Amino acid sequence: MLIHPQFDPVALSLGPLAVRWYGLMYLLAFIQFWWLGRSRILGRPGTGWDLEQLDDLLFYGVLGVVLGGRLGQVLFYEPGYYLTHPFEIIAVWKGGMSFHGGFLGVLAAMALWARKHGKSWLTTTDFIAPLVPLGLMAGRIGNFINGELWGRVADPALPWAMIFPQAGDGQPRHPSQLYHAGLEGLALFLILWFYSRKERPAGAVSGAFLIGYGLFRSLVEFFREPDHGIFGQSYTVSMGQWLSLPMIAAGIFMIWKAYKNHKESA
Repeated sequence: MLIHPQFDPVALSLGPLAVRWYGLMYLLAFIQFWWLGRSRILGRPGTGWDLEQLDDLLFYGVLGVVLGGRLGQVLFYEPGYYLTHPFEIIAVWKGGMSFHGGFLGVLAAMALWARKHGKSWLTTTDFIAPLVPLGLMAGRIGNFINGELWGRVADPALPWAMIFPQAGDGQPRHPSQLYHAGLEGLALFLILWFYSRKERPAGAVSGAFLIGYGLFRSLVEFFREPDHGIFGQSYTVSMGQWLSLPMIAAGIFMIWKAYKNHKESA
């Protein structure tokens, strides 16, 4: 049976400055976003995108991810804790970022960016959707390094069942952080990257992202120890699944609407 390696959360210490693995994973996520975006722009000249816009887009995206992700964690998952520990809200280096909060933050940031640059919101979200999943994978690897967000109790015969000492019960569990990384990260990236290689109706790529993430997240939640959320802790429908349901519904509607509009305008 495997035991979580108990990585030191501090990757590098420079005097009083401590660089944590969790922060490095976020940095890696932003770097890969920029690199993939640059590759797409240079590989498709004449699309109306340039590298200066990409730099500004990344800046807005970073603000949306950090502010939205933290507020989502505070409001969706741990409102009671942060109400009694308000100064902990700014301690993002300790972990605790909600994807769904970060997603809403990015949507708001992209709306502001699109208005500033005179682009449609759907054109903007279609561009960034394939650039996001590998960043999500990096974040989940950061969760695994921290030994947090472990999975539900697993059959000890499962070859990759793992004991997470932080869980405090010594039971073998699913390394659900790696399931997240593989599905929401690598698999979703491959789907979106190849789907978006051809010209698609406005909103279709964004809709595919919503459906893909919502379905993969809901699936992995069956193997992940449920979080305490605003609806309490449920092993039937978890907080992550509740938050993913409207994403799936919105994604289905967006793809239907995108192809309907495309057909009518053809």
